[in-house]
Amino acid sequence: MGEPIIEISHLMKTYKLGGETVHALNNVSIEIKKGEFLAIIGPSGSGKSTLMNMIGCLDRPQSGKYLLDGKDIGKMNDNQLAMIRNQKIGFIFQNFNLLTKLTALENVELPLLYAGLPAKQRREKALEGLTKVGLIERAGHLPTQLSGGQQQRVAIARALAGNPAILLADEPTGALDSKTSIEILEVMKELNELGHTIILITHDLAIAKQARRMVSIQDGELLENGGEPIGNIAIY
Repeated sequence: MGEPIIEISHLMKTYKLGGETVHALNNVSIEIKKGEFLAIIGPSGSGKSTLMNMIGCLDRPQSGKYLLDGKDIGKMNDNQLAMIRNQKIGFIFQNFNLLTKLTALENVELPLLYAGLPAKQRREKALEGLTKVGLIERAGHLPTQLSGGQQQRVAIARALAGNPAILLADEPTGALDSKTSIEILEVMKELNELGHTIILITHDLAIAKQARRMVSIQDGELLENGGEPIGNIAIY
């Protein structure tokens, strides 16, 4: 396992809700090394979405520190955060978020277009991404011509397109049946074997157990795996 790519210490995030203060993140600290496959599991309202937004540089902590590749995210302005998201993090969403009028190849090319890459280079990188997820033969198909699992593979290829340091997957199997979910998790395991750092956010224990390491979040507090409770379920 490599050096730490993420170092989070004493992260705090609170919200006002109905006159009460809700601790979405309560003194959260975690270190994630390059090449890890980590699952963060928690029920609805546990703080996992807030933590995902922090890791993905979509939000800033109120206090505490977040270092990504040694850089202090809390000190960056909006433009710098947008650049970090574009260059360092590939996002995989539950509902795929593909553009229906674009082919699989064009969907994968899209972030590279925004990054200003020339057309030939965009095409080469997009084809490489589709090859990695075993979908090169569907490059010319529209999302409506693809199964749910194939659409998620396209979404993973799109996340890979810019060769990000981190793949951040938010409930990536949530819209899929169990058989297809297993197939998508196998793709993610293969990508991890190739050296990609993967952070998987889920509420599903069976999905979380597929990762190499698992932590649970409850009421904004993070617990390392090893028998700590999460709701009425124990993490092992």
